[in-house]
Amino acid sequence: MKLNKWTLGLAAAGIVTCPSLLLAADQQQQPNSVLTALSSTTLSGYVDVSAQWNPGTGNANPVPVTFNRNKQDGFNLNVVQLSLSKPLDESEWAAGYNMDLWFGPDAKTLGTSSYLGLANAASDFAIRQAYVSLRTPVGNGLDWKIGVFDTVVGYESLSSPNNPHYTHSYGFTLEPTTHTGVLTSYRVNEEVSFSLGVANTVGPSINERAFGTPIPLALYGSPSIALPVGGNKAESYKTYMGSLAVTAPDSMGWLAGSTAYAGIVNGFNSARYGNQGNYYAGLTMATPVTGLKAGASFDYLASPKNAYDWVTSLTTGIPTYVSIPDAWALGLYGSFQATEKMTFLVRGEHLSANHDAGNIYALTATVQYDLWKNVLSRLEFRWDHAEHGLMFGGVPVNVSTITTAPSPLGADPDRANAFMFAANVIYKF
Repeated sequence: MKLNKWTLGLAAAGIVTCPSLLLAADQQQQPNSVLTALSSTTLSGYVDVSAQWNPGTGNANPVPVTFNRNKQDGFNLNVVQLSLSKPLDESEWAAGYNMDLWFGPDAKTLGTSSYLGLANAASDFAIRQAYVSLRTPVGNGLDWKIGVFDTVVGYESLSSPNNPHYTHSYGFTLEPTTHTGVLTSYRVNEEVSFSLGVANTVGPSINERAFGTPIPLALYGSPSIALPVGGNKAESYKTYMGSLAVTAPDSMGWLAGSTAYAGIVNGFNSARYGNQGNYYAGLTMATPVTGLKAGASFDYLASPKNAYDWVTSLTTGIPTYVSIPDAWALGLYGSFQATEKMTFLVRGEHLSANHDAGNIYALTATVQYDLWKNVLSRLEFRWDHAEHGLMFGGVPVNVSTITTAPSPLGADPDRANAFMFAANVIYKF
């Protein structure tokens, strides 16, 4: 290290010391460890906004799909996602991380707030994903996610820009969203890959457990009912998951790139206070027509006999523990890229959930036009139909004049059909 005469003079006068000079010089010669670690970190995300109109007066019961509540007949900030990540490189012992933070109303619906025992606090902030990525040199390389990560089943994504439509499907609503645990993925070759994982629970609450003690509901005015806090399982009880993806090789001509997918998640769900099994199969298929793709998804939600949920009586307003039936949903997808900027998309759905209104059918049509750089813009029309009975609509109840308790949705439904028009704009950065 070289010190100039002025610095040596300050040292001789006792204003600075030689150890501090040596430390400063060493820091100049060696890169800052924090800056070095951050040099490969990428910042990305998106801002998701919308305007939604449900024709008719009184829309207290919108279509019950995820992230669709309280958005009817107005303008909406849906969510802001901020992502920090360091992807795995090609080295044998690669390491990295990923963190997706959500801000806005959809963060409340996501429900990943840390498990608090008595309740999960609703907040406009949520951790969607936060995990450490690791690779171990086994075969072609085992990739690990340790922390909070998206589920392994489903045709649609939690990330709005990755979805074909503005609204989600009924199949998506039946599926889990995120887990806290460990997930490993392995690519056998260019055509076959699979993943296996273990998590605390099926539910999204971070650090939630499948074991706990039921707490009397005396604080809620009904001491005869027990409110489950945690689960009723052994401390060793965990949730298990797996998925398999098979991709058509280039040798299959126009089918090249088509992917068949299957997945399963089985474990404890505190929202039902019992086990839950999710079984999924999906297909994304290329066609001989340029720009045309087709897809299909099937979701089956199995609720064993010990699965229950809280249902509020329409007449007494008292929550009751009832058994949850199985449900399944079928979705058919189509997309056609007409130009470089314009894409037409359609989705047809069938939901069977043993509901009083019978089967539910839905049709969604979307036009996507990418006019501005980094901006995804969509116009969407959706029609939902209940096969029997009434499920949608309903005039909001005036709480000062009610004589009987309203339904959990705020007003009794009065329509078998629901229509929706929406505009969605997403800026990606």
